[in-house]
Amino acid sequence: MQLVCSKTGLLVVIGILLGGCAGQSDVTVIKLGHGLDAAHSVHQAMVFMGERLEEKSGGSMRIDVYPSQQLGTERELLELLQIGSVGMTKVSSAALEGFVPQFKVFGLPYLFRDDAHRFHVWEGEIGREILHSGQRFGLQGVAYYDAGYRSFYTKQRPVESPADLRGLKIRVQESPVAMQMVQSLGGSPTPIAWGELYTALQQGIVDGAENNPPSFYLSRHYEVCKFYSLDQHTAVPDVVLVSMVVWNDLTPQKKQWLQEAADESAVYQRELWTESVEEALAAVREAGVEISHPDKAAFREVVQVLYETYRVEPELHGLIQRIRSLES
Repeated sequence: MQLVCSKTGLLVVIGILLGGCAGQSDVTVIKLGHGLDAAHSVHQAMVFMGERLEEKSGGSMRIDVYPSQQLGTERELLELLQIGSVGMTKVSSAALEGFVPQFKVFGLPYLFRDDAHRFHVWEGEIGREILHSGQRFGLQGVAYYDAGYRSFYTKQRPVESPADLRGLKIRVQESPVAMQMVQSLGGSPTPIAWGELYTALQQGIVDGAENNPPSFYLSRHYEVCKFYSLDQHTAVPDVVLVSMVVWNDLTPQKKQWLQEAADESAVYQRELWTESVEEALAAVREAGVEISHPDKAAFREVVQVLYETYRVEPELHGLIQRIRSLES
């Protein structure tokens, strides 16, 4: 069944993109899909974003949030955004590497000196530049969400040094940079969809994975992996995106409301994130997980070779130099 929205003259499949006809011609409804659990702080922040948007717009705009891959995996959601079949999504910047090359820079290990440095990058000129670099690929970035630091968790032994990764199959996201990183450290990178990882760990398809504490906890991967080594190799942000099909159809006022709501949700999410990290670490420790803090220097030294490989890519090499030289 199809319906013509008089406002745009476009044919829109009911329930896919923008609600706006059938008695709701004054309401713009945007569907937002993502892959995380509804208990995750990122999901809560997106619900908050929807609430703020509804308040700002006086009820003329709404975001319906669908968690847990209800609308697809991260890659599928990005593809759906490009053709306008879903209005918004939240994905890891690692998932964006195959769509928008500039996002590769965030996957590089030990790129940021500290939290102040990375937040300065995200909130400043460089961060905005990278957010908007997806426009020509049909993806409008509107905010970064804090996804903390990613570290290794394993079944057989803790990862106290790069040598401990030798011979281990480590699940990574579908990210060339993540695969290169694990390979440079001596492990065997194995891309597996997030929703399939628990079973893959159980069955021994992989020996471990890498992620932040809340994701390790909420996925219940701690039931299989009893070693969590906080080497904090990357700080890969989550990115909130709008389909350019949707973005271009919004009035300037509606774009402003949506951007303001996204900005406010990013501040709120960062507050939630700090709490969720502490709660997650306490919970997995209570569940019998051995948490260690390996010396990062050895890891940092080994992965420096990755930076040399990007000298042949002028745009990315330039971004790396700008980020590294930026004062916190």
